[in-house]
Amino acid sequence: MTGKVASRMDEGGYVLITGASSGIGAELAALYAARGRGLVLWGRDAVRLENVAGHARSRGVKVHTRVLDLMDGAAAIAALREDDGSYPLDLAILAAGLGDMRRGNDVVERAEDVLRLGLVNYATPSAMAAAAAECMVKRGRGHIVLIGSVAAFHALPFAAAYSGSKAGIKRFAEAQQMALAPLGIGVTLVSPGFVDTPMSRRVVGAKPFMQSASAAARRIADAVDRNRPHLVFPFIFSVLRLIDTLVPWPFKRRILSAIKADQMN
Repeated sequence: MTGKVASRMDEGGYVLITGASSGIGAELAALYAARGRGLVLWGRDAVRLENVAGHARSRGVKVHTRVLDLMDGAAAIAALREDDGSYPLDLAILAAGLGDMRRGNDVVERAEDVLRLGLVNYATPSAMAAAAAECMVKRGRGHIVLIGSVAAFHALPFAAAYSGSKAGIKRFAEAQQMALAPLGIGVTLVSPGFVDTPMSRRVVGAKPFMQSASAAARRIADAVDRNRPHLVFPFIFSVLRLIDTLVPWPFKRRILSAIKADQMN
């Protein structure tokens, strides 16, 4: 998929955004509404989702909403296919995600949390990306965005489920990019650091290089326009990732094991 094809997408079909009721998803909805794009917005909170949709409709664009919990992957696949049948998708931004970690009083992560994060952060968005690709390939165009995290680059002992699920989506995105490029479908993996969203506000402690949700949305839209395979921001995390590859594992393990983190319930 060339840059020329990507720019043509602003004149095409609908934009699907999951996690659209708040945070980055809501900002992306506002951004694409300002571009005049029709929207398919998914979220778990019906009231907040309708508020986002109402703002978009005030810009004169068509908006379809769906309230759905991504814990149910089979329902998400069926819903995507159904929505694409009525609102052909040129761009699917799978922005919904969960953040969780071992609490200060926990000895290990809760098994139920590990399952939730595995489903919502990895299994369901990967399956949805595959379903979106099926639909897009028939039209010979489209772009898929998967939201990872810089946590995917590190084994975090206090957040094994989160870093593991984001590492999974990273590897899936990289493989899907190679598979879909010859078919004219673009795939962008986004690996942000801290973004000022309800999820990150639960984290107790320092949040270095925090980005606003609106700035994150602009960066993501620009990456789609440029058909970038991987967006890491802020830039400092690209530098840290390079340094990380040069650090011997025994030393890195000691550093990671010493990091402490907690979050509010």
